[in-house]
Amino acid sequence: MIGRKLLAKLPIERFRHPPPVVAVVPLSGIIGRIGPIARGLSLRALAGTLERAFSLGDVAAVALCINSPGGSPVQSALIAGRIRALAAEKKVPVYAFAEDVAASGGYWLLCAGDELYADQSSIVGSIGVVSAGFGFPELLKRIGVERRVYASSEHKAGLDPFRPERADEIEHLRSVQDDIYAAFCAQVRARRGDRLKGDEAELFSGRFWSGGKALELGLVDGIGDLRTVMRERFGDKVKLRVVGDRRPWWRRRMGLTATSASTVLAAIEASLDERALWQRYGL
Repeated sequence: MIGRKLLAKLPIERFRHPPPVVAVVPLSGIIGRIGPIARGLSLRALAGTLERAFSLGDVAAVALCINSPGGSPVQSALIAGRIRALAAEKKVPVYAFAEDVAASGGYWLLCAGDELYADQSSIVGSIGVVSAGFGFPELLKRIGVERRVYASSEHKAGLDPFRPERADEIEHLRSVQDDIYAAFCAQVRARRGDRLKGDEAELFSGRFWSGGKALELGLVDGIGDLRTVMRERFGDKVKLRVVGDRRPWWRRRMGLTATSASTVLAAIEASLDERALWQRYGL
């Protein structure tokens, strides 16, 4: 009798019908290498995390939590491609959520989801390619410094910031940008299809919008946060399991065990570059 009473109190129903599991993958930061210390998002760093997320027992879905102002188009494409390949292989749906910003390469990652969500005030879009730098030829003349460059071919030292710009080198850079831009636009069209509602000239102009406007343009499917949407999809008892990098925090942050003065200076420079990219979106 006592044994039956004890068995009756056990949550057997939980074992018979366990709550659905959603693997949550945070994708936060600049995409690509940003310096000798700070490491941005890359397929090499994320491959294990993504594999674990899609391989959790009885996983009902994978949710991408994205907060990125962009970065490397190559790493954006590689990461998004791996997510789609795993989704097809494991037959697991992917939901993507924009936090503060999912712009440029960050939006490329957002498009890896089957359904895309943002906060009303999220920054979304910036579909385009940009190259930026400085030119110093007049400064060298002013301080009496002679620039000496020895290259094996005519364009090997193209776009050198210490030489005057050449029209043919700028034209070549623009042609490379056009190729990358075309790939970005093709990815967005392939993933969003007829859900895109805005004029293409506006959608692919490089502009970014609030989450609310992005919904009007068809860049996202809804306004909502990860927990609320997952509970709506899979019930109040859904288990959200964050899957992250298993490396020690100091290796994730630094990527090495010792630093030199030049490494620290390079890290400061990379940090300023990273800050400038975030500030473009007012963050």
